[in-house]
Amino acid sequence: MNITHAKIVTLPVSDQDRAKDFYVAALGFDVIVDRQMGPVRWLQVAPKGAQTGFTLATAEQGFTPGSATGIVLETSDLDADCAALLEAGAAVQGPTDLPWGRQATLTDPDGNSFVLSEPAPSGF
Repeated sequence: MNITHAKIVTLPVSDQDRAKDFYVAALGFDVIVDRQMGPVRWLQVAPKGAQTGFTLATAEQGFTPGSATGIVLETSDLDADCAALLEAGAAVQGPTDLPWGRQATLTDPDGNSFVLSEPAPSGF
């Protein structure tokens, strides 16, 4: 196999403009593509410099808003990011110390949930 990385993860949203505002303003993501393609708007965002992007897709595209869970986003400063997200009005729980490291949970305006995690200690 020659797979090198995940390219796109689909995040089901109810309102692409609201989702775009959240991912760009609260999470600091870049807009990679925002283009109307016939009846469908292709809207893709990504963390700066990331190889994996997130497509913000609607129910009209066949997705159920808020159904994405378990996506892990890694950060180099969990406490600062949690504070900034709370200040931006995001739903954040944590950080929590766990045997495998520190993490918090984050929910976008549609209910898609993420784990915000510091790099795992060596041995994990």
